[in-house]
Formats: sequence, C-alpha cells, structure tokens
Amino acid sequence: MNDLSDLIAPEAIVARLAASSRRQALHQLAEVLGRTEGIDARAVFEGVLMRERLSGTGMGEGIAIPHASVEGVKRPMGAFARLEPPHDFGALDGRPCDLVFMLLSPPERGGDHLKALARVARFMRRADIRERLRAARGGDELYALFSGALRSDAA
Repeated sequence: MNDLSDLIAPEAIVARLAASSRRQALHQLAEVLGRTEGIDARAVFEGVLMRERLSGTGMGEGIAIPHASVEGVKRPMGAFARLEPPHDFGALDGRPCDLVFMLLSPPERGGDHLKALARVARFMRRADIRERLRAARGGDELYALFSGALRSDAA
C-alpha cells in the first residue's frame, strides 16, 4: 500500500523544520501533533523521547521514524518533517536524518502500532519516494506523496 493518508493529515506535514537538535525536532513535531490532532503535546514528546532513549529510530538513508504509544491517542497517527539541518537519530549507517516521520498509537493497540510502523518503514525505504520527498516544493506536494496522489513510475 502506497497510501498513508489514514496516518497523516496535511496539517501535520512540515516542509522545512529548522531545529538545533534531535530533541528540539522531536519537541516541535510533538507540538504539531498536539495542534493538529488535539492531543497532549507534552505526553507525545515524553513518550517519543523515552523510546529514543532505548535506541535511536534512524533507519539509514537519512530516515528516522520516532514512535511511541501515547495515552489519549485513539488511532495510529503521524507527522512528517524535513529537517534542516539533518540530525543524528542513531541510524546504523551513521547518516544524519533529514526525513522524519513521527508515529503515535494508542497503548492498548500494539498490533496496530506495529502494522502502521511497518507501512511507514516500507514507504520510506523506497529510494524513489525518498528522492521525491526531498525534492517536493511544499506541504501540498508532500501530502500528495503520502496520499498516493503522486504515483511514481516504479510503483
């Protein structure tokens, strides 16, 4: 499935997020989800930060998928940002991350969390998708990629 529109709202996409650290980037994305989804941004930040302390969420190739189960979240949901500059998310390839998809799920739905995480990871691992995410001119074009409205030739 190439469509992640059930996980991310257009308002939860930040085309350019200027953050001085990984922690600041996570805080700003938590604030975005707090505003767009009406959830407790502090709980989001603390949950994601706790998960980051266990091990980094960098996947390699400049991608990070910070994630957590958070009280008050009713369904899997996410936010996306292109970081400027990229930051270290502990990826095995050592590359700093510029493409960050924060994923949240309800604590009582662990299976749904794993399925959503796998979907996001499959999507972000595609070289053509990463290239298009980096080249997109703004939030609308980024959302079109997540919603499947912009199909790649390789799809």
